[in-house]
Amino acid sequence: MSVYRSVITGSGAFIPEHVKTNRDFTAHDFYDEHHQRITTPPDQVVEKFRQITGIAERRYADPEVNSSDIAFEAAKRAIEDSGIDPETLDQIIVAHNFGNVIKHTIQTDVLPAIASRVKNSLNIRNPNCIAYDLLFGCPGWLQGVIHAEAFFKAGIAKKALVIGTETLSRVLDTYDRDSMIFSDGAGATIHEWREVDESGPGQLSFSVQSHCNEEAYYLYMGKSNFPGSDPRIRYIKMKGRKVYEYAMLHVPVAMKDCLDKAGVDINEVKKIFIHQANAKMDEGIIQRLYKLYGRNDPPQDIMPMSIHEYGNSSVATIPTLFDSVKRGDVVGHGMEKGDVILFASVGAGMNINAVCYRM
Repeated sequence: MSVYRSVITGSGAFIPEHVKTNRDFTAHDFYDEHHQRITTPPDQVVEKFRQITGIAERRYADPEVNSSDIAFEAAKRAIEDSGIDPETLDQIIVAHNFGNVIKHTIQTDVLPAIASRVKNSLNIRNPNCIAYDLLFGCPGWLQGVIHAEAFFKAGIAKKALVIGTETLSRVLDTYDRDSMIFSDGAGATIHEWREVDESGPGQLSFSVQSHCNEEAYYLYMGKSNFPGSDPRIRYIKMKGRKVYEYAMLHVPVAMKDCLDKAGVDINEVKKIFIHQANAKMDEGIIQRLYKLYGRNDPPQDIMPMSIHEYGNSSVATIPTLFDSVKRGDVVGHGMEKGDVILFASVGAGMNINAVCYRM
């Protein structure tokens, strides 16, 4: 028996070359949200940060490079990997949070949309290739994957390019400890609506939730922690403890819901690609997911990670990690035809999503 599914036929990523190490932050003065100077020596602040998040390095885009530029680079590589003619694309969906933030400015530029810029850079002439942006916090790329499948099922699209791109280094408050989490990057995937065997590849299920009451402002834009800072200049801010507690409570449940919809048992899952937000948090989410199935021992090789080297690039963390594993660039991790994998993410809004997929 055959069925139609959304199949990933290509992937690509762009990781900036500029490395920002933890050592680079040891010369900083840090202030808390009450604008009080943190008296703990900066090197101790940085080391505690590493122990909690697992981050030792992160990547920043060069000053002349913007989110749309790295999105284009990732898109080119995904198109090349898939072998499709770009003119046959029906959709270009670009997930981001801040658009193009020109270095040393305080303005977000999303006119035209990042997706429109990518289509322009790819020199796609087909007017029926619809380009649009998607704002959904860190789960944006995965939400784009869900969007693409919905359009496929509606019968109005057959091929989609889904991109997650971000240059968070442009919106960081260097006086805020949380600024050390964020980084830059872009990842892209090609999705095609294909007829496959029932046991063949493709998207099997998804789960999405939005909690927008007291959770809505766990991530927000606010002025610098530095005393007397200009309130007109705003930076990304995060209530870290609240985000952690929220994710631990809700993400495992959404992941299980996704697997249940697919009729997949946790023991069938070979890899889990989770948003690279915080190593301790991600490990805790996996532990809780397995406990929902009565297991206390997640497989050691179930969760590839890139956060230690690349930091948290928001919408780009999952597609860049997926591309790396698919290409065999992550030691100890690989995927084979028929493997069931689970994607999951959480972020500003607050939003959660998960997708179950068979390779």
